[in-house]
Parts: sequence; structure tokens; C-alpha cells
Amino acid sequence: MANPPTEQGARIPAGGDRFQRHRKIFGSMSIDFKVSGSDTDGDLFVIENTNDAKGGPPRHLHHEQEEWFYVVDGEYVAEVGEERYRLGPGDSVFAPRGTPHVWAHIGEGTGRMLVAFRPAGEMESFFEAMSRVEGSPSREELQGLFRSHGMEVAGPPLEVE
Repeated sequence: MANPPTEQGARIPAGGDRFQRHRKIFGSMSIDFKVSGSDTDGDLFVIENTNDAKGGPPRHLHHEQEEWFYVVDGEYVAEVGEERYRLGPGDSVFAPRGTPHVWAHIGEGTGRMLVAFRPAGEMESFFEAMSRVEGSPSREELQGLFRSHGMEVAGPPLEVE
């Protein structure tokens, strides 16, 4: 059972994290928690994902979460199922649970997205675990991390020029 929702609002400043932590995954992605599952009785989890380099995660699917992406800065490409989308600031895309999806930062400079997961599930724990991985995880390590947090790796990351 998730923690009861917070009874007070929470202000998270620009560049800040709900728990004053900064997480780096895949070497170049920063993950800041903006709304914790503990704030919402497990109903919602929101992160700010900052990409300092081109690329993104492997194609994957969530067994229990919908995922919504909103581009704040930069250029991205996303595939949800068989559909491919080019995204810029202000664009968003939704990935239903159980649908393979993948995204990549393709622009120059830094990219930033807000990403929401509903319900929160194991996503906070997943990002904490990923932030403890040194360097690039092996395929087997990545599969294990995804699987133990309610997801499946369904293919490689998108190729980015």
C-alpha cells in the first residue's frame, strides 16, 4: 500500500527535485522527481527528464502504467506502437499501458521533458535503481531492472544521428 497522500502542497523550484536529489541515468539523463507517488496515494508520478546528449532508453512497455510525455525544450522523436512522432516544445504524446514505446532526444543542446506515469507503481524505485548503475548496464542487467519494476524491454533504443 502506498503512503497516504500529502495533506499540504509541495513547491519544487526550477531545476529542483521533490526530495532534493539528482539522479543521473544512462550517463547523460538527469531525472528529477516533481510529484511523488507518495504525494498521490500511488495514483501519479511525474518526473522532469533532462537530456544532455542525443539518445534515449530502449524500446519498452509498462504492464501497469500509462506514460505521458510533454516536451519543454529541445527536439525528440517518439514511437508508440507503430506510430512515429516528431516532437518539439509544447508537443506531447501518450503511451497506453502494454504498448511498446521508445523515444530519443534528437536536437542539439539540452532537451527537457515532463513525463507522467499513472499509476505510479514501481517507477520511483526503478529510477532510483537505475541511478545506482555505473556506466552503461549490460543487456541482461537492463532486462532485469526493467522486469523487476513491472516493465519489459521490447527492443533497442532509437538510432540517432
